[in-house]
Amino acid sequence: MSKVKCFKNIPLSILDLAPITEEGTARESIKNSVELAKRAEKWGFHRYWLAEHHNMPGIASSATSVLMGHIAGATESIRVGSGGVMLPNHAPLVIAEQFGTLESIYPGRIDLGLGRAPGTDQATSYALRRTLNSSPEEFPQQVAELQHYFKGTPTARVKAYPGQGLNIPIWLLGSSGFSARLSAQMGLPFSFASHFSPDYTLPALKIYRENFKPSDEWKEPYAMVGVNVIAADTEERAKWLATSQQQQFLSLGRGEATPLKAPVEDIHAVASSYEQAALQKSLDPRTTIVGTKETVQKKLQNFLEETNADEIIINSQIYYQEDRLRSYEIVAELME
Repeated sequence: MSKVKCFKNIPLSILDLAPITEEGTARESIKNSVELAKRAEKWGFHRYWLAEHHNMPGIASSATSVLMGHIAGATESIRVGSGGVMLPNHAPLVIAEQFGTLESIYPGRIDLGLGRAPGTDQATSYALRRTLNSSPEEFPQQVAELQHYFKGTPTARVKAYPGQGLNIPIWLLGSSGFSARLSAQMGLPFSFASHFSPDYTLPALKIYRENFKPSDEWKEPYAMVGVNVIAADTEERAKWLATSQQQQFLSLGRGEATPLKAPVEDIHAVASSYEQAALQKSLDPRTTIVGTKETVQKKLQNFLEETNADEIIINSQIYYQEDRLRSYEIVAELME
């Protein structure tokens, strides 16, 4: 029987969706991300990951590797990574070269998290790829091709410069069992999107751990889980701040991607009863933690005991920068 972990003794990391607010700009969003990354490094967070999304007016991290370089250049020691790069949108060679460049500039600090979803709608997928002939089922071959570029083969006609010979950790990301099983088969670390797919967290982790095959890089399974945390000095303010993320989910559910909206006094006034039920399901209280330091501490520990995760990555979609910084500062205080 495995020993019960304490979240104070495992790495805590940050997933930044680089939110663009309804009154803000991408420039301000990126400036805010740099400020958060600097604070996160000082507070002791382990990683700072950015996610690839396209055609979304509320997210400024579409050029993920470019923003990663900007964040890494503004910090000194925190690991910087993609959470993730949507590999079907790109030629594996291009990703090998981009991340080989990042690793060459910031050695020992770069993570490459990979997803198989497009991170956007079908029309934007076509604009990115110029074809829709590729399929998610090709993802395993794309990952293998990417690994090939990093490992290098003397007889290969095409090689990644920079990239070849560099040890860049590859992670697979997922919200179902597909990437859990593939991570296990390839002997890779696995990050599960519990923060928006809570119900399948435990089954996916079970698949991953039971089927894990050791690789040269990873002898044992390593699982990270995502959690939404909106922390504040009072329960009332935390609940009020959380309505921004709730409105974001409402907009996505309506097919109307929007910038991150300011908090509202009553989320029930802007959501139907059906939408409220959907919010409760997607933003499950187990993985969307809203409240004071005491509430966050209790619920983070409960979720860690439920999942036995090796690491937790935290997303905080908060409208006001000072409140977002304070939320992560509260989590950092719990690590002390």
